[in-house]
Amino acid sequence: MTDLEFVPVRPVGSEETLLDWQHIHNLIIPTDPLSADEIAVRAQRNILEVAYADGVAVGCSTVRPPTSDPATVIARVLPGKRRQGFGQQLYHRGLAKARELGAQVIHTVVLASNDDGLRFARHHGFVEIERYVLPGDTVAFVDLRLA
Repeated sequence: MTDLEFVPVRPVGSEETLLDWQHIHNLIIPTDPLSADEIAVRAQRNILEVAYADGVAVGCSTVRPPTSDPATVIARVLPGKRRQGFGQQLYHRGLAKARELGAQVIHTVVLASNDDGLRFARHHGFVEIERYVLPGDTVAFVDLRLA
């Protein structure tokens, strides 16, 4: 995929997009799987989108709008579809949406075991600010801030 090629990105709003978003999230974040009901609730307060290539879901994103906290922009791409520009497209879309919503500070969060995700975040100017483990888990989440 070149910089001039873009894949369709659809907001989570139908059962199909919700289930595609869920599949990608739960594959990449197996330590914190989400139910369809939990995703439906998140879709009411966050911007959730799914990227498609040749009609197949290849990535998903989350933008948590800024409130009293920084905005959070997360781009996830299926392992077999990485390094093809999908993450770049999702990240830039999410960053633009966060900025449109008035975000001054941007965070992202990556599972510590996701080396590709951490490398992507650091490559795009994020620096680690915190690691934490959810109750009952053993793998940390890494919070990063756009420098």
